[in-house]
Amino acid sequence: MFAMSVNIIEIESFSDPALDVYARLTENQLVCRANLEEGLFIAESPNVIERALDAGYEPVSLLMERKHIEGQARHIVARCPDIPLYTSSLAVLTQLTGFPLTRGVLCAMRRKKLRSLSEVLQNARRVTVLENIMNPTNLGAIFRSAAALGMDAVLLTHGCADPLYRRAVRVSMGTVFQVPWAFVGEEPSDWPHPGLELLRGEGFQSIAMALDERAISIDDPRLQSPERLAIVLGTEGDGLCARTIADCDFTAKIPMSHGVDSLNVAAASAVAFWQLSR
Repeated sequence: MFAMSVNIIEIESFSDPALDVYARLTENQLVCRANLEEGLFIAESPNVIERALDAGYEPVSLLMERKHIEGQARHIVARCPDIPLYTSSLAVLTQLTGFPLTRGVLCAMRRKKLRSLSEVLQNARRVTVLENIMNPTNLGAIFRSAAALGMDAVLLTHGCADPLYRRAVRVSMGTVFQVPWAFVGEEPSDWPHPGLELLRGEGFQSIAMALDERAISIDDPRLQSPERLAIVLGTEGDGLCARTIADCDFTAKIPMSHGVDSLNVAAASAVAFWQLSR
């Protein structure tokens, strides 16, 4: 059994305001853009929650099936004393949230102060820049590939989805807490300029991943020579904007066969990271 500091609360009313974070607040309401450090996000499953805790994120409350308190979430509960732990049966929780819980465990956590671009780039050799990646599923998958395949940081334009959206966190398997990330500039208008100049000032050369007449193959030896390299990936469907492609140092593409012209941006990121991080 747990120490008395575990604050287990049986759910009796769906209208309890303490449950708003799980059932009624939208992603944008959770963010609290006026003061990001007061914002919240939701982490799902014990493994993802543990990665967030390891990265120093502060837990606010837990929501889980009753059976998991002494089961698969036992180590999470032990790491989160003195916060509310809301619990009930799976049927009740599904009714509350509107969907089956992923592995029966959710954790509301407080956001941290955003890292600066210079802080994230300080010791990085290989980074990726995501231009207006709006789909949280793709964003989460790119983070997972970045963690697995040697990217030192992920940089985002202001048109990207929030890396701490619930779906992005889940698809990334918690790697959004492991790979450093930051926004390029303060405003949406800061990309591609002065964003590219900021990267060049830090010693980075840039590769635009694009279907372009001047694109070279991703295995071209010239792409292995830069000491610091930024791999720039564009939004779903339209890809990178023309100005970004024109102003990057290189333009590269992944050789295709069977008449296929391109890959989904998440799949393309994995190929690019594997090839260019070596």
